[in-house]
Amino acid sequence: MPDSPSPTVPSKQHERFSESVKFLPVAFVVLIVCGLYTIYICYHIWPLLNSEHKPGRAAEQCFVFNVLTFLLSTCHIRAMLTHPGTIPDKSEDSAWDFVPRDERRGLQASSDDMMMRTPTQEAKRSGDRRHCKWCAKYKPDRCHHCRICRTCVLKMDHHCPWIYNCVGFRNHKYFFLLVFYAAVDCHFITWTMLETAKSSTAGDTPFMTMFLVLFCWTLATLIGSVVTCFFSFHVWLMSKSMTTIEFCEKQTRKGYDERVYDRGMMGNVMAVLGDHRLLWFLPLSLPSGDGL
Repeated sequence: MPDSPSPTVPSKQHERFSESVKFLPVAFVVLIVCGLYTIYICYHIWPLLNSEHKPGRAAEQCFVFNVLTFLLSTCHIRAMLTHPGTIPDKSEDSAWDFVPRDERRGLQASSDDMMMRTPTQEAKRSGDRRHCKWCAKYKPDRCHHCRICRTCVLKMDHHCPWIYNCVGFRNHKYFFLLVFYAAVDCHFITWTMLETAKSSTAGDTPFMTMFLVLFCWTLATLIGSVVTCFFSFHVWLMSKSMTTIEFCEKQTRKGYDERVYDRGMMGNVMAVLGDHRLLWFLPLSLPSGDGL
């Protein structure tokens, strides 16, 4: 499909953001990030900067940590605010509007034209094109309806409560980098703060200082370990050109061909991280195409 200048954003997006209770997981993530950042800066970086022997190392760690946290925060915001993409509305392309079987007479030419423009790999058991009964639209390949977001999502991976959004064609890269930088940031805290954590157990350390340092180090280690496993899983999915939904379908559906969307290793990576290799690890330059 040709490149599309802008994503199709449904008019119901403002309704999704009006459900304030669903912001609680997002608020929890922000709280964790702010807490770890504050403790790391106040109880690790600042004492090192005031040290006579290690101000240079503290400056280096402070710079790297702030860059990683900035990239993490940027990816989180963009993954949350970028719509993953949806099926065009009737005003944009009426060919995607679902027409019931008893109303198709006289519209066969239009249906055939759409089939020629957008050939699909996926179909219903009857052989008909897949359609969404809630959106009343034909579904392109890899498109699924999210009942939480109340819209069909292009190349849907899953709905993520931590970003209050679905992960799909237009924000998959932001989500992938979010997980990557979360893992790197937590590992950075774990290994650079190890010496500070050990010294905090000395008898002359104030209790609150010891508690906060050990809390930060333990939490970063735990989150880093879990997120690293999660990131490894998504790297494997990317290498296979699979989404989380397709991985789950593979486990339950006999005869599922996991190679149907495989473009080779480089093509699979570019389908997620974009065409420009130098920008793969920056929240810029999304993959080409429109996701249909």
